[in-house]
Order: sequence, then C-alpha cells, then structure tokens
Amino acid sequence: MNRQIRLLGVGLLACYVALFGMLNWIQVIKADDYNNDPLNTAKVRQQFNRERGTITSADGALLAISVDNPDTSSQFERVREYPEGDLFAQVTGRFSFWYGSTGVELTYADELSGQTFGQQARGFADLFVDETNVGNVTVSVRKDLQQVARDALGTREGSVVAVDVKTGELLSFWSYPSYDPNLLATLDREAAEVSWALLNLAEGTPLLAHQYQDRYFPGSTFKVVTGSTGVQTGKVTPAEPRYPVERSYTPPQTDTPIFNFAETACGGALFNIVRVSCNTAFARMGVETIGPDDMIAGSESFGFNDTPPIDLPGPASSAFPTNFTNDLPKLAQSSIGQNDVQASPLQMALVAAAVANQGRIMRPHVMTEIRDDNQNVVDRYEPGVWKEPLTPENAETMKQAMIGVVEGGTASGVRIPGFEVGAKTGTAQLGTEPPLSHLWMIAFGGPPGDPQVAVAAVVLNQPGLSEEATGGAQAGPIVRRVLDAALQVKRTGG
Repeated sequence: MNRQIRLLGVGLLACYVALFGMLNWIQVIKADDYNNDPLNTAKVRQQFNRERGTITSADGALLAISVDNPDTSSQFERVREYPEGDLFAQVTGRFSFWYGSTGVELTYADELSGQTFGQQARGFADLFVDETNVGNVTVSVRKDLQQVARDALGTREGSVVAVDVKTGELLSFWSYPSYDPNLLATLDREAAEVSWALLNLAEGTPLLAHQYQDRYFPGSTFKVVTGSTGVQTGKVTPAEPRYPVERSYTPPQTDTPIFNFAETACGGALFNIVRVSCNTAFARMGVETIGPDDMIAGSESFGFNDTPPIDLPGPASSAFPTNFTNDLPKLAQSSIGQNDVQASPLQMALVAAAVANQGRIMRPHVMTEIRDDNQNVVDRYEPGVWKEPLTPENAETMKQAMIGVVEGGTASGVRIPGFEVGAKTGTAQLGTEPPLSHLWMIAFGGPPGDPQVAVAAVVLNQPGLSEEATGGAQAGPIVRRVLDAALQVKRTGG
C-alpha cells in the first residue's frame, strides 16, 4: 500500500511539475507571441472599450478614429472607423474585434490606447482630472502622394514606395489590390465574416501589404547592387574593366547562354553597361570580376538576407542566394537579379536611397510623432542608419551611373525639369508561357547635387516581351509621377 501511495505521489508531483512548466512557458516565454498574434482578440477585447487615439497622415488627413457605437444595446461603446477606406489600409492596418490588429494599429497599440508606462504615469498624476491619456499618431505617409501613387498604378497588381532618403520616412506606401479596413472593423460579426471570406478569396491577396510583406524577382534593378559591390570592393571603376560587346555570355560550368534584352549586343565600362542595362556584362561582372563571396557580402550590406527594421508588423526579408559552390551559372543569373534573388519593393527603394544618400540606408519608418490630447509629445521617431553599403565616394560613382540611365539610357522618360534624377529599370521575366514579366523601376531625385526622395515601383505579371513590356515603359510613368509630386512637396515645404 505504501508503495502505491508513493507511486501516486510521484505521479501527482510529475503532473504538477509539467503543469507548472507549461504555465511558465505560456505566461513567460510565449507571452509576447500570443499577445502580438493578430488573431488574438482577447487583447483586443481588453482594449476595445478604452479610449483610443487617432491616426493622421503627414498632410493632416484623418485616417483612423474611434466613434460612439450607435447600437446602445451592444457590449461595445465605440467602433473604429477609417475615413480614407482602402487608401491607407496597408499603413494603418485594422483594429478588429473579430480579426485582430495589423499595421500601425498593432505596432503602436499601447500608445494609441494610453497603455505605455509614461502615459499611465501621467494618468495617475491626472487621476482627478477628466482627461484621457491616449496617444494620437501622426504618420509620414501623405494623402496627396498616396493618391498620386494609387492613380498612377491604377488597377494593375503592383506596389509603389517613396522614401525620404535622409530620414527614412515613407512618403507614399501603396500596393494594389488593397482593402477597406472598415469592412473588418465593423461590430456586425456576420458582415465581418463575409468580408473576411471574400477578401481571403480575392485575387492578389489584398489583405497582404505587398510593398513590404511580399517579394519578387527584381530583374535588372538589382544591377545597382552588383555594380555597387564591384565599386565598393575596388574591383570595378568607371574605366575598368571594359566588358566585351556581345549578344550572349555563357558562364563556366554550363552550355546555356545568358542573352541581352532582344538579343542586342552591348558591353563597355561601368557607366555604359548601367545605361543600357547590359545583361552579359553584369553576369560577367558577378562571376569573373567580383566572385561569389564578395557578391554575397555586397548584397547583404544592402539588406538582403535580413529583415528591414520598419515599424510595421511582418516585413518580408529579401533574399540573395548563398550556395554558389560549383554553381557559377547561378551566380551569373543572380548578378542580374534572376534565379533565386527576391526583393520587396521597400528593399529596392532602399537600394536607390543608399546611392542617393552617400551610401547610407536610413531605418524606414511610418510613425513621425505621437501626441496626447493636450498636444504634448508622447513619442517622436529619431532617424538612424540601418546599413552603410557604400562609402560616399563610391555612392557618388553609382549616383552618376544612374543619372546616366536617365540622361541617355533606358529611363529617359523619368526626366523632371528642374531636378536631377537617377534611375534603373528592370524587366524580370518569369519564364511562363505566354511570357509574363514583373516590370520595375527604382529612382531618386532632388535639386542638382541634393537627392531627396527615392521611389520604387513594380507592376506585376505583365504580358509580352516587346519594348512596351519593360520597366521603363510600364513602371517609369508611375515613378515619374510619384517622384515629381514628392519633390514638389519638398520644394514648397508642404
């Protein structure tokens, strides 16, 4: 009997230890994961009846506000509304009881609901004053520039990113398709469920913020990274090497050639091969001039194989292959932005920004400041450097190369009178039948000698292989409109 009691005691103790361990695992180790899960409505339930601050664009448009619930029989006193509908959905995100929070609503949830330590301390000090301590968030994205991006892209699947090269502030941040967050913020559960189901079935996954949560073949825009790596390592200068004028290049270890666009012949030194986007020269550069180790290091210095530190949830990590052992053909293709190279539109905007900003990539962000209802500053974003892939001297070399693409190359359509513009086009062929391509352009611009804004645009899954189906033809007009509008804002101080 005593032995049975001892065994029972040992069994109960083991169960207690297991339960204790599981509780600590859930409450301590996994607590942040569960709290930040966008489908965790328990946290939303706690916050839903609290006061919640507004979200406002940089040019004063009201993007998110809590209003009184007209249904007085509801358990909820307030409902979240988004006056701009789909225009800012990928920035503000949603605040939904049924489907959780995303975007600014998630990242700055504590500040919006007055739950930071500082806000709670002020709330305690104002215990007998009838005031709320919510935070009102101002974002860097502007309504006027967001509308320009939406209009320019139209109903083609794709993304547009405009960033202040000196601060990392995102000025325009749009992808199509988007969605109306009001559909999911509603307190009508049945209506929310129908909208959720339809949005998840819709083509183009509108619930995903493709401009920073998705990635694609960057095509020839990646040649800016390859060229920059060559210059930064000292293996490439504006004068040397001079690559042969040829229609195709067959890398070592294969019999399959890489062709130039439309099988034209090109070659020469750095500025010319950037200007005409010469596949054969950049494939040779990656394989024969730079080599696999430096190509990997150079790509990663721009942020590839890393996650950009944007203050929005779930950013995609852009990718550059690292397995080139006995695979020089893969290195050749990767050096021109094909094979397994993948980049988000945000990442490619940051590549252009690095060239424009003396070789420095600033941390991209959307929050500029948070104020309470008395206009006291609760928080303010302090710009900082994320990566430094280039020295100022080498950035200047690549800047001049990209300016040459606009002055006499594949991006001549993005010239803007009164401003100096540099750009790089990209046509990433998908190998489908019939042929489809992702069409890219990255660019920067500003007063002569003072680049201020970088823009990336990609138009997805476009048919054809003609001159009309290239990054310059399709993405170029989008970039020009957004860049022009952003530079006019900078010029007027708006």
